[in-house]
Amino acid sequence: MAFNLRNRSLLNMQDFSPRDIRFLLDLAAELKRAKYAGNEVPKLAGKNIALIFEKTSTRTRCAFEVAVHDQGGHVTYIDSASSQLGRKESLKDTARVLGRLYDGIEYRGFHQTVVEDLATYSHVPVWNGLTDEFHPTQVLADLLTMQEFGEKPLHELSFCYLGDARFNMGNSLLIGGVQMGMDVRIAAPRELWPNDDLIAQMRSLAERTGARVTIVEDPQAGVDGADFLYTDVWVSMGESMDAWGARIELLKPYQVNAALMKASGKARTRFMHCLPAYHNLETETGRQIHERFGLAELEVTDEVFESDASIVFSQAENRMHTIKAVLVATLG
Repeated sequence: MAFNLRNRSLLNMQDFSPRDIRFLLDLAAELKRAKYAGNEVPKLAGKNIALIFEKTSTRTRCAFEVAVHDQGGHVTYIDSASSQLGRKESLKDTARVLGRLYDGIEYRGFHQTVVEDLATYSHVPVWNGLTDEFHPTQVLADLLTMQEFGEKPLHELSFCYLGDARFNMGNSLLIGGVQMGMDVRIAAPRELWPNDDLIAQMRSLAERTGARVTIVEDPQAGVDGADFLYTDVWVSMGESMDAWGARIELLKPYQVNAALMKASGKARTRFMHCLPAYHNLETETGRQIHERFGLAELEVTDEVFESDASIVFSQAENRMHTIKAVLVATLG
């Protein structure tokens, strides 16, 4: 079955149809096998890609850089200190310059409007590495990981996202899961649910894809029967430490611990996290939280994070394989 995704941008999960996503997951699995076998064929030779990072990153930057290098392309890393984006030069003008120099642009930052404007004015493929609203490259990796560990087609699998579901991960997992016809659950305090308009839109889409959408406040009800439990940090990057206290109190019941894993009722329920995770005191932020609030673990316990049920590092690796698939499909 032939697909042509050439010159397409990935700004949020809705930019690609369920059929497109299945193709990308198949391509990612094929490229992963080729890398493991040592017979990968470079398809991005001569391609130059700009990586714009207004928010710092470990996994996203490394995944893009390795994916491009594996495929024979070249990258230029641009952070907030080394560009004039929106300061001495307008976003529109920067986009038009970069579009003449580069074959594609990755953007990781704050506002969705920025990545959308880059795509509008650069006239080259643009890929969203994370904004406050959406994180599509992460969810592609999550879907590949669920496909690998679920041992069933995606439409027969269920996952529950727990915690603050208002932002990029809650939104993108909801969209991606519904597109793939999955059993999608979100367990969160009512004030931390996704936007009502997005929920309504996804319930409508679910009628066409066969997905099931459940959004509840009770974490026990959310995880019942789930194949995967998924969480993220409780306070987003850039938020003040002053926001932590109230958020921690609100989200304590949603911590993924051994009891909540057991509440799924399935012996092989897996744990997922997009990382970084606050599961011990081995980070500066983790120690600050402990000193201020007396907690050594937040959204997930160390017991669960380090258990055999945890597949977080397979997720992290799959960022590279799925990003590579997007690059090859849109540029190769």
